[in-house]
Parts: sequence; structure tokens; C-alpha cells
Amino acid sequence: MEFNLKKIIKALLLSTSEAVSIKDIQKVVQRYHAQSAAAVADPAEPAASDAPAASAAPVQEVIQDIIDQVPTLLTATQIREAVDALEAEMREANDSSRILQGPEGFRLVISPAYSDWVRLLRGEPRPQRLSPASLETLSIVAYRQPVTRPEMEAIRGVSVDSALTRLLELELVAVTGRAELPGRPLQYGTTDRFLDFTGLRSLGELPASDVLSPAQISEWIARATAPTAVGDADVGLPADSPAGPASAEGPAVT
Repeated sequence: MEFNLKKIIKALLLSTSEAVSIKDIQKVVQRYHAQSAAAVADPAEPAASDAPAASAAPVQEVIQDIIDQVPTLLTATQIREAVDALEAEMREANDSSRILQGPEGFRLVISPAYSDWVRLLRGEPRPQRLSPASLETLSIVAYRQPVTRPEMEAIRGVSVDSALTRLLELELVAVTGRAELPGRPLQYGTTDRFLDFTGLRSLGELPASDVLSPAQISEWIARATAPTAVGDADVGLPADSPAGPASAEGPAVT
């Protein structure tokens, strides 16, 4: 049997609902060689027959040829390239499965095109989409984490109570600590479930934002959360504006 890394990876993914990491795949290859070496060194005793003992030699040679095809060490790059190639083949063939690459490893999942059929089989309702307010809040947390509630509200300009509560319920966001600010407000950050939800392997794969730099956003938040008093001169009025008339009424009628 010819060694085919893509088919082996697919078989491993089909065998479990848990994520399979690169280290898991490397360990499988190491165990394969360990067990194969033991089998070659100590083969099982052949059954009594009239065939000469030398007839077992060609069989051992075939087994050794198969073992030699399997690399003793698979690098992370080789595994990722095999997974990417397998995923491309599945997409091109419009396969009902897809490979989801998350922070814990690779997982075989149902293609979105066929997800409705699986939900009908299980009697599950359609998943609810995030509201625009929740998506905006989630984006702020993803790019600014760790971030406090006042900072989120300073960026959005409105309260984030309902949106943040929804994100916490879905476990897309979690409390990560407290800020070194007066009152020690809670800080929030994204979770591993957020990476699975967005299909990212790490936060480093988030699309780059070229609108404002983190320093500019921090400066803007500081101004929004601690506004300064505005005087007459700031709005174009004279510093010492003359006093208005004492009374808005007209002259007394005599």
C-alpha cells in the first residue's frame, strides 16, 4: 500500500469528533514505525506447513518496502501543506465535509451547504445570527483586547450591555482580568470558540485594520472618556463677551 499522507489525515479526522493536532499526527507516525520495527524484529511464528521457511522472505521484503515509504519524521509544514491540499480537493469536488483549522488542531466538519440537512436529522433549530450591534462589539473586543466596557462604549458611542451579554452567553467573549484603572473595571477578550466561529487559527490572522492605528484609537478613547471643558475662545467667541441687556422688556410706558 502506497503511503498517502492526505488520505491518512482524512482517516484520522473521520475517526474522532475531537480536534487532531499536528503533534497528534506526528505521534501516530512515530508509533507506526515503533510497532513496525518490533514486528520485523520479532515476527510471529509461521504455521506448520509444507512450504519452505524461505518463502516468508519475500513477504518480509514487501512489508519493509511499505515501512520505508513512511517518513520517520513529518514536519509541521508537511502536515499543513497536506491538509491545505486535502481541503482544496474537497472544495473543488464540492464535498459534504470541510476541514476546520482551529487553535487546537484540525477537525472534520459538515460543509455549510449541507448543514441544514444535518439540523433536520437532529431536529435542531437554525443558528441565530449575530445582530449588527453584537458584531460591532465583538470586533472591538477582537482588535482591542483586553478592553473594558467604557472603552467599548466610547468607540461605539452607545451602551454595549445587551450586545456584551449576548457575546458572553455564546462564549465568544470572556472576562480576562481587571484593568489598572480607578475602580478596577473588568477587561474582556475573545475565546477559542471565537476562533472556531471565525475560522481563524490565531488572532494574528485577523484582517489588518488600516483605518486607525492602536495608538490613535487609544488617544481617541482617552479624549472620549475624559472630555475637557470648552471655553468661549474654543468656539470662536470673544474671551470677554459684553453683558447682555439687563431686561428683555421694552421701555416702560408712561
